[in-house]
Amino acid sequence: MEGVIVSAATGALKPVLGKLATLVGDEYKRFKGVRTEIKSLAHELAAMDAFLLKMSEEENPHVQDKAWMAEVRELFYDMEDSIDDFMKRAGDKDNEPDGFIDKIKSSLGKMKARRRIGNEIEDLKNQITQVGERNSRYKARETYSKTINSTVDPRALAIFEHAANLVGIDEPKREVIKLLAQKDGAASKQDQVIMVSIVGSGGMGKKTLANQVYQELGESFECQAFLSVSRNADMKNILRTILSKVSNQRYGDTEEGSVQQLIMKIRDFLLGKRYLIVVDDVWEFDTWAVIERVFPTSSGSRIIKTTRMKDIAHSCCSSFIGHIYNINPLCMEHARLLFHGRLFNSEMYCPSNLKEVSHKILIKCQGLPLAIIAISGLLANTERIEHLWNKVENSIGRALERNHSVEGMMNILSLSYFDLPPHLKTCRLYLCVFPEDCHIGRKSLIRQWIAEGFIHKDGRYMVEELGERYFNELVNRSLIQPVEKDKYGKVKSFLLHDTILDFITSKSIEENFVTLVGVPDQTSRTHGKVRRLSLQAGKQETTILLTGLELSHVRTILVYRYSGELPSVDKSKHLRVLEFQGCRQLANRHLTNVGRLFQLRYLNVSYTRLSELPEQIGYLRSLEMLDIRGTSVNKLPASIVNLRRLVYFLSSTGVIFPDGISKMEALEILKRVSVFKQSVNVLQEVGKLKNLRKLALDFTGGETGFGECKRAIASSIHELCTRNTGLLTISKNECIFLVEASGRVIPDKLMGKVMQIPNWVGFLVNLQDLHLEVMNVGQEDLCILGGLPALLTMRELYYQQVTFRGMDLIFAAGSMPKLEKLEIEFNAAESDSLSGDAFDFGIENLRCILTLTCRVRGCFGSVVAAAKAALERTARIHPNNPTLLIA
Repeated sequence: MEGVIVSAATGALKPVLGKLATLVGDEYKRFKGVRTEIKSLAHELAAMDAFLLKMSEEENPHVQDKAWMAEVRELFYDMEDSIDDFMKRAGDKDNEPDGFIDKIKSSLGKMKARRRIGNEIEDLKNQITQVGERNSRYKARETYSKTINSTVDPRALAIFEHAANLVGIDEPKREVIKLLAQKDGAASKQDQVIMVSIVGSGGMGKKTLANQVYQELGESFECQAFLSVSRNADMKNILRTILSKVSNQRYGDTEEGSVQQLIMKIRDFLLGKRYLIVVDDVWEFDTWAVIERVFPTSSGSRIIKTTRMKDIAHSCCSSFIGHIYNINPLCMEHARLLFHGRLFNSEMYCPSNLKEVSHKILIKCQGLPLAIIAISGLLANTERIEHLWNKVENSIGRALERNHSVEGMMNILSLSYFDLPPHLKTCRLYLCVFPEDCHIGRKSLIRQWIAEGFIHKDGRYMVEELGERYFNELVNRSLIQPVEKDKYGKVKSFLLHDTILDFITSKSIEENFVTLVGVPDQTSRTHGKVRRLSLQAGKQETTILLTGLELSHVRTILVYRYSGELPSVDKSKHLRVLEFQGCRQLANRHLTNVGRLFQLRYLNVSYTRLSELPEQIGYLRSLEMLDIRGTSVNKLPASIVNLRRLVYFLSSTGVIFPDGISKMEALEILKRVSVFKQSVNVLQEVGKLKNLRKLALDFTGGETGFGECKRAIASSIHELCTRNTGLLTISKNECIFLVEASGRVIPDKLMGKVMQIPNWVGFLVNLQDLHLEVMNVGQEDLCILGGLPALLTMRELYYQQVTFRGMDLIFAAGSMPKLEKLEIEFNAAESDSLSGDAFDFGIENLRCILTLTCRVRGCFGSVVAAAKAALERTARIHPNNPTLLIA
């Protein structure tokens, strides 16, 4: 339903208003007895909306106001659940009675339903009346709102790199490296293990410093690992992570076992090898007592550990030659560099009217990098007007003490939170469902936001596009830290600083927005109704705690690193989100009655031991996202075609689809279809998915029925591309033969692997994005590519066996007139000439080129250096002066 989002401030108020409007519409006109009451209630609730939003912007509301707001939010959640139940019963056409007696029973049931909804509405009105003395405060006030950016500000992405590479890191890095090379002040022997403990409070940059040292020294060691321990330490998970990293295995491929077995496996693997290990964020003595046992005590290896506690730092040095490094705050010079770099690119561009207030703000941040990042993120979204910046400076309150107190940091983080518009507050609070130091995927997060009802379509933008905009805004405000980006700079995953996580966790618990189970030092409510449940531990007492929670109205259950007994979902019929990714104890029995979850929109069971989906899954008429990758499911139930609202379906290679998938008209992303496992009917039906925009295919196991399947899927691709010109991406290397087979139009994006470029590629007049791995490139291949009139991006064009000799290989004048991005790879050792015009392979003829990425391979450093110099010359003489990226 458009325009009715759930928020942390008002709970389900807006969805309730939207559904009340539906109940007074023509579809429910037979319920005349309660329509007047519904209209009256809707007017009352609408009057409360702006007031609640305004109250949510106050940093320190009166305790009575906070209690009242909490009561009202809970009331709205319950009301929405009641309305959902009523609407399901009233509109359930699958259970229409046939016989006379059944119709009588049905009529009586509907009369009871009318009385029930009427009673619930009357009860809600009475509860609201009890706080009627506050009605005079229900005033229509202007709610705070800001225009959000559609893209990520590059300076916001760079701020973490600035903290790591530019601002005050060089000297600490040199000192830590020097300590790693020292034994009691003398050069160490090769058979010694030396450990440095980096100590400092939260937000000081311990992890950044450790990572910089790790990146600089890592290549000189045989084995390397960087892992975060955190407060919620799962020893088996930690040990499997160490084993995975030092042995270069996927985490899922490491064998499970006891703690002692894992310790022995790691020790056996590391024995006789030089290793560099970073153990980040150690909180407990007992945790380190286990971890230190995995490291052999010889071989000239190095260990770096970070912690907030000095006593733990000293105790961790007992088994090794140990040194303590106390990390210091940034000096004022470096603090200014970090602050002004985010806001103005340089201090010299700071407006004169803001210099004094900027200095005052920096004094209050006391050199704490996280505080500077948080404040600069806030100010980046504030107009550059002196009195507004003075207001921020005054709001910080007392200056941070020299020991960087938690209270002072929380004060600054509170500012950055209350500066957010309501929809971003909600999206940000939701982040506390993820464990500390968890790398969170952008796509899955946005899909959870959508399923929760935090985002709604607003005319110009689709829901997923809005989710991307919300995410980008959090990046722009420096509230989340990107950890993985794609080649175009788009954030793929991120993490939260633990101090920021602490802050939003406390806010979420205060508002009963999320209930956390198994998180040390965080006391969630263990009574009352749970709205969102995050399981984050595997200890026995966690399972016991679950028995005291009221889960009948829970909307979300997320399981992370949890090994206890899973809660039953049978009675949690109002669930919207179920996240079980990687939960090894999830069994088929846990989904037996999943069909009862009529509101479920998001179901992720990927990388679990699930072996089948129940037939009941077809009852999930609200389901929009289903992920079964990495499971043992090999055949889908016939009922799955009834998922008419499913938008994202992610499956593993080898899964057999039933006939009838053309009914799944809402599908936009379908991954992955094993072509030769499907019936011809299924392959033909793929072409009828009118909203499909991304399709991943797999062509393994094509011994039988090869020709017929090939023709069927080629025909479907032709049908899809004809209908979705400019929208469809087909991924997987082998799909390129389908285009050749059809001889007809293909999508605007093409990915593939070929020995040489087929002639038919030259006829792809609408092709915009080309991703080809070419084994042998010649001039004829460049001629084919040069004739593509609409091509904008040519990625990953691998020149595996190419030799540049004179003008043998060159882009001719007029080639690819719209090309903006080009990525190539070549072997410098096989190139004869790397000087003068001989190496200029026609880049000047690509008149729209803006970005040129070259991956230079070769055995000799001097050859590679010469290749890079030649590439720089070719880019420098181009009229566009394109950006040159050399890897």
